[in-house]
Amino acid sequence: SSGINAEYGVDLKPVLDAGWAVTEGRDAIKKEFLFRDFNEAFGFMSRVALRADKVDHHPEWFNVYNRVDITLSTHDCGGLSTRDVDLAKFIDEAAAKMK
Repeated sequence: SSGINAEYGVDLKPVLDAGWAVTEGRDAIKKEFLFRDFNEAFGFMSRVALRADKVDHHPEWFNVYNRVDITLSTHDCGGLSTRDVDLAKFIDEAAAKMK
């Protein structure tokens, strides 16, 4: 697959290459992040939350101790948009800075 979501014309290849996966049964991408402990995971979530609020694009997420699962989808368009790709890239950068 080329990584391009034909329905929305979004190039997903950069984020798929970075470990994001298309969520089965819906137009969304997801990724699991692991940190040293809860404090590091929560710090990461705080960074992402501040950015998400600033760009008015909010992730679906689930956290247990040092694990954060994130799903991105653009509800306004009913699928994936460049907003998802941009936020996924920011999330990956934020995670890398926590290491």
